[in-house]
Amino acid sequence: MVGLVVVTHNQLGNALIDTAEAILGNRPEALVSVSVSSGEDAGKLRGKIARGIRAADRKKGVIIFTDMFGGTPSNLSYSFLKEGRVDVISAVNLPILLKAVNFRNQMNLASLSKCLETYGKKNISLASEILKGKREALCPFDREYQ
Repeated sequence: MVGLVVVTHNQLGNALIDTAEAILGNRPEALVSVSVSSGEDAGKLRGKIARGIRAADRKKGVIIFTDMFGGTPSNLSYSFLKEGRVDVISAVNLPILLKAVNFRNQMNLASLSKCLETYGKKNISLASEILKGKREALCPFDREYQ
């Protein structure tokens, strides 16, 4: 199972995980939130992220989700990038988090990360385009929308 860590400003990660739990009916295993508050020491924040990675790691790799590219959570998380072990996806949203939870047992870290990036981008949607049938499947779990 690929571990998941959500690193966000304030309590956004906790809210996403709580919402995922409400939708799924249970608290997903190996899913951890790390909250970053303004004014916290960068060294202490890196320690919190490292602890989050250790808590989520099930020896199949870890994906760190951050709230926005270029923000403190992302910038700190990039220092943990390690090919084949830790990847970072910026701009987490609820659909991407739910897909990660549901498909992390079926794909390896690299494949899952790439598909989640594509899926996350596709779930920032313009309803009129969806209704016209202009969506294409690029990942195995996209087929449910075809």
